[in-house]
Amino acid sequence: MKTQPCFTLAATTLDAPNALELARFYQSLLGWLMVREEPGWVEIAPPDRSAGLSFQTEPFFTRPRWPSRGSEQQMMMHLDIEVNDLSSALGHALALGATMADFQPQSDVRVLCDPAGHPFCLFVRT
Repeated sequence: MKTQPCFTLAATTLDAPNALELARFYQSLLGWLMVREEPGWVEIAPPDRSAGLSFQTEPFFTRPRWPSRGSEQQMMMHLDIEVNDLSSALGHALALGATMADFQPQSDVRVLCDPAGHPFCLFVRT
């Protein structure tokens, strides 16, 4: 019987109009390390160097729309970020340049958009 190869998620990559600017936002938000930077490509990771986030400059980037609307660029994915204090985490994210999404579907989760428009959620695990 053939054994299955080993797969390890190394990163999630977000396209942006400027990879370095968006990487700096998430680096400040999460307190992670910048582990690789080259023109149009940046990687950040947690201190233990487990799966991180990568950012790629996309010259034709179109801001996603959330909640989605028929003909506009839809959100293809989002990040769920666990925090220990929703109120202070929200304030921190907003101070770094995030914006609050108009639609908030849950009272215990805050949906925000990063500076490039990617939605992400902050939540406290209950």
